Amino acid sequence: MVKRYTLPEMGAIWSEENKFRSWLKVEVAASRALADLGMIPKKAFRVIEKKADFNVKRIDKIEAKVDHDVIAFLTSVAEFVGPEAKYIHYGMTSSDVLDTAMALRLKESSELIDKKLVKALSAIRALARRHKMTPTIGRTHGVFAEPTSLGLKFAIWYTELQRGRERFKAAVKEISVGKVSGAVGNFANLDPIVESKVCRELKLKPAPVSTQIIQRDRYAAFMTSLALIASSLEKFATEIRNLQRSEIGEMQEGFAKGQKGSSAMPHKKNPITAERVAGLARIMRGNALAAMENVALWHERDITHSSVERVIIPDSCILIDYTLHKFIGVLLHLVVNKKRMRENIYMTGGLVFSQRLLLKLTEPVGSREKAYQIVQENAMKAHSGEEKFMDLVKEDKRITALLPDDEIDDCFTLDYYLRNVSKVFKRVF
Repeated sequence: MVKRYTLPEMGAIWSEENKFRSWLKVEVAASRALADLGMIPKKAFRVIEKKADFNVKRIDKIEAKVDHDVIAFLTSVAEFVGPEAKYIHYGMTSSDVLDTAMALRLKESSELIDKKLVKALSAIRALARRHKMTPTIGRTHGVFAEPTSLGLKFAIWYTELQRGRERFKAAVKEISVGKVSGAVGNFANLDPIVESKVCRELKLKPAPVSTQIIQRDRYAAFMTSLALIASSLEKFATEIRNLQRSEIGEMQEGFAKGQKGSSAMPHKKNPITAERVAGLARIMRGNALAAMENVALWHERDITHSSVERVIIPDSCILIDYTLHKFIGVLLHLVVNKKRMRENIYMTGGLVFSQRLLLKLTEPVGSREKAYQIVQENAMKAHSGEEKFMDLVKEDKRITALLPDDEIDDCFTLDYYLRNVSKVFKRVF
């Protein structure tokens, strides 16, 4: 991933140094298990444990010749260990190391991601509580519907991201497995106890059964969980972007001192971070699709998944980490324009209160259909710009003959639309 979108901690997890360090952890753990079982000399293991190391530049140089990264790694390690290196990788295949080490790095990454999910949820919860009773216009099909609570909008975000976190945690559990079962997964040259010991030491679970590799449906589930989180963040960011539009003006990203919005137009304040969140979500969804393509491999394994995973797994972990970080910043500095929200509610002259009037009229009129017709006739006149809806209603004798002035006025108050918000909040928070 490009440096622009890589935060230091996550970048370090997916560095070449840490990749080989995780490989070495697996090899040393396997050597320890083999020594405990008497399959290799304990004296040799003590040398391996003490001396095992590697040099990244040396690995790269060897790989350029042998065209095999694990062999290059093992050769470099052997140069540090000496003759006892003949016991390293005993009975193992490359993917015993690669897949088990991948689980270690994915778990490391997941801890960083989950911390940011918790921060994002906390920031959204704070916004929801702060704006619990802040009235705003609800929109369906992009068109004014009825007044609602801004806090409920944030509560929706909160519960959706909660679901995303639960899916993510389940996916982390699925990928937290290792395997040390040999070339086709049948333990021909190893005892399953070795695998159990290695996984126990590395705080992983042994795959119940494996081929040469850990099955890739696990990775697909993990990558899909990241893509779903990114898609939710895009949804939230898209709402902010829409509400920042000049003609709406209900929310906007914070704008730092010294920040510039356009190289040409000094007046500009653009939702650039929300747009970035939306854009990066597209990459993560694409990566999730590539992970699903990796599930179907030939027989006990082919190598078509390998090149794909070198790109999509680090990139998606790095991108979701970065995207969460940036979106948390948006949440913490979000500007909410309550005045503009109230102005927008009444922009149409009360049209958004039509259902309340319909409900009031239905009983005295004696027919919901007839009441609907009366309200709609006035609404259509208001739409055409003849008069404001509220004025038309108060001039319509069919309505005034049935409803006193105070009941008509009551139809156009905001309290009615916020009266049950607390009940919803109790269910969420």
